[in-house]
Amino acid sequence: MHEHSLIANLLSKIDAVAREQHATRVVGVAVWIGALAHISAGHFREHFEAGSRGSLAEGARLDIELSDDADHPQAQDILLRSIEVA
Repeated sequence: MHEHSLIANLLSKIDAVAREQHATRVVGVAVWIGALAHISAGHFREHFEAGSRGSLAEGARLDIELSDDADHPQAQDILLRSIEVA
């Protein structure tokens, strides 16, 4: 369930930005996953695809950057880097 709350929070942020931009859909999403976030890129992608069904982000391209720096101040976080809207 930890992944569900992470994705729900991320999708909420994406939706807010998209609506602020008066977008009809989200074309692409870029995220950064910290080394200590305890989720693989593949697992994150699966949860993102399932969680985004029916949202503006459904079908969006997902670009994932994985950090290997366990000493990074945000090593436990997943950060929204950018979104591309249409």
